[in-house]
Amino acid sequence: MTPSTAPSVTPTATPSKPHLAPVDVPDAAALGRVQQLCDLTGPYTSGPAEEELFAAAMAEINAWHRDRSPFFRSLHDDGARPDTPYRAPLVHANFFKRHEVLSIPEEEVHLHLTSSGTTGQKSQMFFDEWTIRSAQRMVARIFDHNGWITPDQPVNYLLYSYEPARDLNLGTSFTDNYLCDFAPARQVEYALRNTGNGHEFDPFGCVAALRRFAEDDVPVRILGFPAFLWFTLERMRAMGLPPLRLPEGSLIILGGGWKGHTDRQIGKHELYARVTEQLGVPSERIRDTFGSVEHCIPYIECAHHNLHAPVWSRVFIRSTRTLEPLPYGERGYLHLVSPYITSVPAQSVVMGDLASLHPGEECGCELTTPWFTIHGRAGVSRNRSCAVAAAELMKGMS
Repeated sequence: MTPSTAPSVTPTATPSKPHLAPVDVPDAAALGRVQQLCDLTGPYTSGPAEEELFAAAMAEINAWHRDRSPFFRSLHDDGARPDTPYRAPLVHANFFKRHEVLSIPEEEVHLHLTSSGTTGQKSQMFFDEWTIRSAQRMVARIFDHNGWITPDQPVNYLLYSYEPARDLNLGTSFTDNYLCDFAPARQVEYALRNTGNGHEFDPFGCVAALRRFAEDDVPVRILGFPAFLWFTLERMRAMGLPPLRLPEGSLIILGGGWKGHTDRQIGKHELYARVTEQLGVPSERIRDTFGSVEHCIPYIECAHHNLHAPVWSRVFIRSTRTLEPLPYGERGYLHLVSPYITSVPAQSVVMGDLASLHPGEECGCELTTPWFTIHGRAGVSRNRSCAVAAAELMKGMS
């Protein structure tokens, strides 16, 4: 692809939207197509030009990691599977729980995040400035697409995540705190309170915050684990509290799943209905998300509550038995591909999640890119996630 045939990549940052500001790849000569792809402003544009650009960017990032990572070089030189898209070898997310691999010098590490709580196996992911800022800009572009960046409208936040503490570097806390940047905060309340010796779920504090916020005149933004929100709604009902009506413009962005409490998990549509009933937030203003420290591309539900792939990534489903690619509608391992990451060779990651992929037109919303459904974790494992660790704090408290 020549620059003249590449899709438009004109940044649209304004002083009121600093998260859309330009960010440069570490090496413009080696990663020109990666730059062009990540500069695309339309988060769900699709077509032959975008596909050609994506393939060129993947070729660049494969060469980048081959030249800088002995681990990736050995995978690449052994030959990628013939059914692997963009000739990127498969790396399971569990690999990053046992190994620290870098494609940059240690002094260029801008951020270090982990994927789990205080015990258990943790993914150790390292980000240079380009990688984390480009991922954050993707989130901003999706928020901007949905009209959720409101620099002139303060909001009250209830965060179903960890209250900041010294040396806390969990990916979920980093993400939730970053999402608070899209609207100025009037008040911020945390569900997982820092006790000085760990964190503790505070259901009564959550109920009190919601009741207080319902009487305020600014919208409310609720971010974080859906299980915590459900337990709060259940506590409100057990206390005999009447339904609240949060101010117009309130928004709920969930993420982290129900791992560790699947025996008490309810369907997301039931959860959304209860949120609307008890908090007065309409369904289209309640969105679930999917993401991980191993693959920081944001997947955020559309108004029909499906997780569409943004222009900066591609999604595949692989057989749990053979790892061969599966057609639309069949369940298998979730395989996520993106050339955005320069710090770690995680451009082609097989997750431990079972999922199915569906063509864009089956959704019925205005987006045309494929979307996927998460069906749970594959098998039984000792591996833990942020949601598992957080769920343990709810034992005996709901």
